[in-house]
Amino acid sequence: MAARTPALETFPPLRAWQRKALVEYLRQRSEDFTTVATPGAGKTTFALRIAAELLADGSVEAITVVAPTEHLKTQWADSAARVGIQLDAAFRNADLHSAADFHGAVVTYAQVGMAPQVHRRRTMTRRTLVILDEIHHAGDSRTWGDGVKAAFEPAVRRLMLTGTPFRSDDNPIPFVSYERGGDGLLRSRADSVYGYGEALREGVVRPVLFLAYSGETRWRTNAGEELAARLGEPMTQDLVAQAWRTALDPAGDWMPQVLRAADARLTVLREAGMPDAGGLVIASDQQAARSYAKLIEKVTGEKAAVVLSDDVGASARIATFAASQQRWLVAVRMVSEGVDIPRLAVGVYATSASTPLYFAQAIGRFVRARRPGETASVFLPSVPHLLGLASEMETERDHVLGKPSDREGFDDDLLERAQRGDQASGELDKRFAALSATAELDQVIFDGASFGTAAQAGTPEEEEFLGLPGLLTSEQVAALLSKRQADQLAAQRRRAAERSTVPAVPSAAPPAPMSAAQRRVALRRQLNALVAARHHRTGQPHGKIHAELRRLCGGPPSAQATIEQLEERIATVQTL
Repeated sequence: MAARTPALETFPPLRAWQRKALVEYLRQRSEDFTTVATPGAGKTTFALRIAAELLADGSVEAITVVAPTEHLKTQWADSAARVGIQLDAAFRNADLHSAADFHGAVVTYAQVGMAPQVHRRRTMTRRTLVILDEIHHAGDSRTWGDGVKAAFEPAVRRLMLTGTPFRSDDNPIPFVSYERGGDGLLRSRADSVYGYGEALREGVVRPVLFLAYSGETRWRTNAGEELAARLGEPMTQDLVAQAWRTALDPAGDWMPQVLRAADARLTVLREAGMPDAGGLVIASDQQAARSYAKLIEKVTGEKAAVVLSDDVGASARIATFAASQQRWLVAVRMVSEGVDIPRLAVGVYATSASTPLYFAQAIGRFVRARRPGETASVFLPSVPHLLGLASEMETERDHVLGKPSDREGFDDDLLERAQRGDQASGELDKRFAALSATAELDQVIFDGASFGTAAQAGTPEEEEFLGLPGLLTSEQVAALLSKRQADQLAAQRRRAAERSTVPAVPSAAPPAPMSAAQRRVALRRQLNALVAARHHRTGQPHGKIHAELRRLCGGPPSAQATIEQLEERIATVQTL
């Protein structure tokens, strides 16, 4: 029996951006259509509505969805079935065709790359709509890209979806349109764009607070030399990588202290209106993931769910966690893209992956809004590049063909080399060894602004930020962070006054000058206050004002800015 045509009247109501994009799609009626929408915005619902429209009017007879992972195949099939579209998630290349009671199949990019001719024959057999989910994966390798192009050129319609920033490379993505910019480089062009900033203003996604933790780190290099550095301080990329690795060491003090703080934040959210709120630790590798799970059990007294890879049973474990009340999930990449666990509200970014693409995928797991006022909190190392990515949540990046003269973001190749242990053996074996690491809350980043001064883990000052109410609008988050920072500074002034009980004498030494770190904190505070004042005068979002200052003055986000750059922005905002 042939599959029934889905009934459009049974579809859930569309959000404003989905309706606008649907109208544009139906107006264009072009073979190729690219939609860029922030994670959590509802790309799957939008794509399935288009599929239903085309099946209903006879434009297409079959649907093929291409997803990045095996788990997402099941997720797509389940979502489609709820709206009356039957997709075969168990299709294998050897099957050649799906049963007649399916509207089509869900496959992975790897499947298509292995046997593009199988999928080309399927596409030519019936008029087909191909939905390419997270289309940037078609540019990951020449095999995948060539396979996608060969398989789906005969399709009558192709819908490309992505929710993450593209990157710069030399691999064109099949079926994506490119336009040459003023710098001579070709950039991808989307037909519909819905960014995080717009989604936040409309309440479609949650506000995300980034709690950046610094601390003192000590390690022994491959050459046997002992080094120490403060995480977050300016240093070479090689030293940043090794300090970063030391902080993430499960045997040190940094991870237990950060996990304890993240669990405290999770408790606050559960007690403040999100009773099922869950937490996710994103680890670099399987060994670290297992160690973090043991730490969580030691810190909280409860076991954490662990998903190590895209293997048999991983999808079931994710589904079980999503439907449970369990507090913590630990994963290695498996939950970095597309996986839908709406109750995730607290994250620990305990991985060395640092590309804008991966960071956006990871943070996208926490932004899906279920009810008004829900917030998300992500704990991360105070690494300059990560702080910059956290400050640029609203930045949209197109795919650029050709490498710019400067590499985008942190040098991941250098990071990998710095973190790779020497494989020598015997007496010459002097592998990298993390010796110690302590954690302290360095700053809280929200809407492009940085709040707070350093607070040791476990102190009342840290608890003030961990205890922010769980249900807040983005405006309330900014106001409360400003108040917490003001209270923190007032308490510091009171303590300083209490210590100065001995009357000053003429011969007394002048007060010690502020260190560079103290000066930077003071300037960030002054800049935030001026931006807040302009926000109240003009109604412009804080993030938009910060972005305008960066455009006028240049330089990185305020969390990374130098003293001179902060001073220039302060002078500039006073003239606006």
